[in-house]
Amino acid sequence: MDISIQKSKLHNQQKVQITGSKSESNRLLLLQALYPQISINNVSNSDDSVLMQKALVSEEKLIDIHHAGTAMRFLTAYFSIQSGRETVITGSPRMKERPIKILVDALKMLGAEITYLENDGFPPLRIIGKELTEHKVTLEANVSSQYISALLLIASKLENGLELTLKGKITSVPYINMTLSLLNSIGIETSFVENTISVKPNAANLEPQSLTVESDWSSASYFYGLIALSDVDTEITIGAYKNKSLQGDSVLADIYEKFGVTTTFEDDSITLRKSSNIDIKSIIELDLKNAPDIAQTIAVTAFGLGLKCSMIGLHTLKIKETDRLVALKIELEKLGAEVHITDLSLHLEPSKTINSNVAIATYNDHRMAMAFAPLGLKVPIVIENADVVSKSYPQFWEDFKAIGFNLK
Repeated sequence: MDISIQKSKLHNQQKVQITGSKSESNRLLLLQALYPQISINNVSNSDDSVLMQKALVSEEKLIDIHHAGTAMRFLTAYFSIQSGRETVITGSPRMKERPIKILVDALKMLGAEITYLENDGFPPLRIIGKELTEHKVTLEANVSSQYISALLLIASKLENGLELTLKGKITSVPYINMTLSLLNSIGIETSFVENTISVKPNAANLEPQSLTVESDWSSASYFYGLIALSDVDTEITIGAYKNKSLQGDSVLADIYEKFGVTTTFEDDSITLRKSSNIDIKSIIELDLKNAPDIAQTIAVTAFGLGLKCSMIGLHTLKIKETDRLVALKIELEKLGAEVHITDLSLHLEPSKTINSNVAIATYNDHRMAMAFAPLGLKVPIVIENADVVSKSYPQFWEDFKAIGFNLK
């Protein structure tokens, strides 16, 4: 399904409720599978979280998680400790190109029995669940935080817990802290001192408890983009968000001040307001190593405002649903941008015009579709395979239509 966006204007002072964080939901769903007395409210209705839920209750030998990268990593760890159960976990063609060797090697250090069924280092995997008695693992500190979180989430069910040493400079610290905070919230003891993370074993049942998932900050980024591209005094309220969030992408509130957008927290919602126009000579410089998922939105915002923008810390974008750096370069250049990329950075030159009626390819990547949509405030634009948004935000197009977007 392609969606054609006619040049649109936002209805002012609208309110939108956004589904729960995919990152928090997937972590809590795995913990709930390990400790069934936990109940969860406001679980994400994203494809990834729905697939995660289905996989965790499935009794089938074959588990297909399609494009869900987080689920692939977390479930690989989960099925490794399901004693006596054999599981084959696979995914889409792109998933079979996304590396998982670092996690598999770490689980094998703990005693896991995992084999590759096609290409070494990549899914699909055959996993024979067993009790893991080893408890010490060392990883390079700059690996995907999902590998680290996958190990931490199962750690309390290991006979001797886990001592995880990270070598070098740690990246994606907010996602590691999110995992540890969620473990602490259900009563599991952890520590994070210098480059060593420890999780104490807890085979006993925890106290029954109910946890509420905060709404997704990555999804909020598209509304920040909308307000940045709108007239001064345009505002929108989105919920439900916390001032002290576990999510790394909550840095949006600070970052978008550079684009003239202010954030006001009230109760369980935030109001975004375009407070001022930005000098077109402004240069946006950001290190997004702790929040790489918002890079696409920021790049499109800067382009829409004609600003120069440089972002570093983007090395993990090359192994996402697509190579997001290459995809951004190709699609922005269709619109008239000048873009330079390296393996870990993107540099955008200021532009004076935006080409109209360009068809944006989405590469099976939900964030490509949603990041480019706000440009509909500036020019007519076409988003190809627009239903890919269901991976993280199924109501995206309905919400955009409700606040003033002219969609066909």
